[in-house]
Amino acid sequence: MTCLECKKELGYTDHKISMDTLGVELCAGHQKRITKLIDTHGTPREAIQLYYGLKEAGVNAMLEWWDGNKSIDIAISRVKLNIEIDTEYHMLTHEQAINDLEKAMHSFKNGFTTIRIPHVLIKYYLKETVINILGIMDGLRVHLKAI
Repeated sequence: MTCLECKKELGYTDHKISMDTLGVELCAGHQKRITKLIDTHGTPREAIQLYYGLKEAGVNAMLEWWDGNKSIDIAISRVKLNIEIDTEYHMLTHEQAINDLEKAMHSFKNGFTTIRIPHVLIKYYLKETVINILGIMDGLRVHLKAI
C-alpha cells in the first residue's frame, strides 16, 4: 500500500480513507490536493480513478485541464484527446445534447478529439476502459503527429 503519487507507504487509516473517498491509494497530503480539486471543479470520483488508471498504464494525462473554453476532466495533450466523464448521462435533454455538441465543436476547432465515458463504465470496468483508451490513443497517433 503506497501512495500513487509520491510512493510513500500508507498506513491502514490513510489507505482506508483514501479508498473510501476517492477509490485510489493516496497519502493524506495528496488526498487533500485531490479533494480540493473535486471541491473546486466538481471533478467526478471516476475521473480521479481513470486518471490514476491511465497513469499506471504510462499515460501522461492531466486532470481538470483548462482548454481556454472550459475545464476538461482528463486531457492527454500528446494525442490531442479530451476525456469527459458523464455522471448523469441517463437524463440527457436536448439542451444538454446541444451543449455537448457545441463543446465537441470547440474541441475539434482546436484539433482535439473529445470522448465522453459514462461513469458506470469506469466504476465497474476500469481496466477495460483504460485498455480501450490506449487503443484510441494508438489510433490518434497514426493520424496526428505527436507533440
